[in-house]
Amino acid sequence: MGSEILIKDKKQTVKGTLARGAVFARSKVFEVISENNEKWYLVYYKNTIVYGAKLDHLEEGTFIQKVFTEGIVLDSSHPVLAALIPQLSVTIPTKSKLFSHLQLHFPLQEVAFIATTLDAFYEKEQVISVLDKIYFNFRRNGKFLKSFQVIQLLYDFSPSLKSAKERMDSHEFHPYHQIYHSNDLSTLYEKDPLFVEIHCFRLRSQQKERAFLLNKQDGLAAVLLWLEFPDAGSVEKYTNIALQFITMEDWLLLLSQVQVNPFRYLLEGKPTLEKMLQAGRVEKAATCLFPFIQDLPAAYDDLLEQIWEKSDPDFVLAHINEWILALNHLPDHHPLLQWEEKLFQLTVKLLDLYDLPSVEEKLLSFQTVFPTSEVIQKIKEMTALEENPDRMMDLGDYYAEFKQYDKAIDCFAWEMELQPQNPSPVRKISKMYQAKGLVKEASAYQQILNQLSSNKHIG
Repeated sequence: MGSEILIKDKKQTVKGTLARGAVFARSKVFEVISENNEKWYLVYYKNTIVYGAKLDHLEEGTFIQKVFTEGIVLDSSHPVLAALIPQLSVTIPTKSKLFSHLQLHFPLQEVAFIATTLDAFYEKEQVISVLDKIYFNFRRNGKFLKSFQVIQLLYDFSPSLKSAKERMDSHEFHPYHQIYHSNDLSTLYEKDPLFVEIHCFRLRSQQKERAFLLNKQDGLAAVLLWLEFPDAGSVEKYTNIALQFITMEDWLLLLSQVQVNPFRYLLEGKPTLEKMLQAGRVEKAATCLFPFIQDLPAAYDDLLEQIWEKSDPDFVLAHINEWILALNHLPDHHPLLQWEEKLFQLTVKLLDLYDLPSVEEKLLSFQTVFPTSEVIQKIKEMTALEENPDRMMDLGDYYAEFKQYDKAIDCFAWEMELQPQNPSPVRKISKMYQAKGLVKEASAYQQILNQLSSNKHIG
């Protein structure tokens, strides 16, 4: 469940839930689902909301659509998402005065870029008009580098715009092309930091651009960039940044998801897991550990045993392969009674879902860990009995032991048909219905049993 958010727009107030967010260089976009199931989109620049509105659909090629395709995207369950949005109560600026308002707070070049991020809310021609005005303002004032920077933004926004291409290629801008095509990011950054940040963000999978961008970023943006291509050698540095915004629990989970083993680098790892277990967050603790089962220090063995003992059978079943690895990792001194009870619970769940051969196959994976398990032995015996019609009573007893009352009734009913005068299967069927809480059915078979006893006494 995402964080609740309040959007104030003109005279209406909209309550919604934060569904997802995305980061693209200095910009952020958030998708909010309202109580009426409408989608609202909020666009931020440098942590300041610039605009937002309800959109029925995202058009292909708009900035918002690109951000959710090419940016760093966080879904509603991501622990950083709530920390990424500056406030959970947002006032949408007035649309008619928006660009005048932006000029009071940002340099004109940045206003030009912000305009290109709002093409889902404005007609394309309106955005082009804003950039044109800023471009000619710089030209008139002899600020040719600034005007070149804006025309680059315009060309990037609308490559098919003939006038933008012509201005880009004009003789007066030739000296600037060489600057922008050089490989010296530091020098270019001094002249046009916005361009370099956008350029490096687009190429953030490349080592040089990524390193440069990480060097210039701080806060959550740096953490998210690092998490895309994490380097275990710098895990402590980014841990210190991340913990300013999220809990150590969430940070361990994020590191697990990107395959960085925090338990090799962070002393806080084990105490945090212990607190999670004490608070009952067993599955979350297990999820943090699972990717690193083969590379865990021996000091974590006691935690793995605790997690196994406390894990719900449904969770064990959903992560059966990870659990087999985990249990094989532990030294051979298992608390047999407790673990046999866990296997029993798991087997009951498996029998609810699968046929006997499938249950046997899944449980055999545990046999290397529990070679003397009575539960596994019983399932093997049940599989063999299933092929023997003369042993249905035995099979029924096993099913009853594993709380599979309907399957037990089927076995006993088979025997009842073969031996209609034998009271034993009837008695067992009555008990099964009692166990199911079906008093009427149990009573009916009890009457049959009484009749059989009466007939035998008469005979």
